[in-house]
Amino acid sequence: MKNNQQGFTYPLTLCLLFLFIMFFSMHIERLQTERMLAHETAAILQQEYYFLSSVKKIEVIFQSGGSIPSKGTIIYLNGTMNYQAETPSGYVQKVIFTLRTKEEESIIGRGFFDTRTKKLIKWVE
Repeated sequence: MKNNQQGFTYPLTLCLLFLFIMFFSMHIERLQTERMLAHETAAILQQEYYFLSSVKKIEVIFQSGGSIPSKGTIIYLNGTMNYQAETPSGYVQKVIFTLRTKEEESIIGRGFFDTRTKKLIKWVE
């Protein structure tokens, strides 16, 4: 009781409370950063999966039909993939893929297909 009257307990409690709030806020900030990174990683992996699936579908169409349609759309759960094939120059045909996600961002990728083997030979994103 004597220490309390001289003002020792109040500053000590205030310092401990300040330290607790500081460490708590650092942990909350780290948690928010980890959640944001996890969300961005999931979005990037989903975009890569959509590009891979689209390229595989175009390869199947190319191998079965002999040519790639000049324009087309592939609809996915969280976005749509538009593709546009250019006329072949030599043994290479260029296809431009445009992915539009529900977040309204647009990602463009270019695939180069060999008309002899009917497979993807180069990918540029």
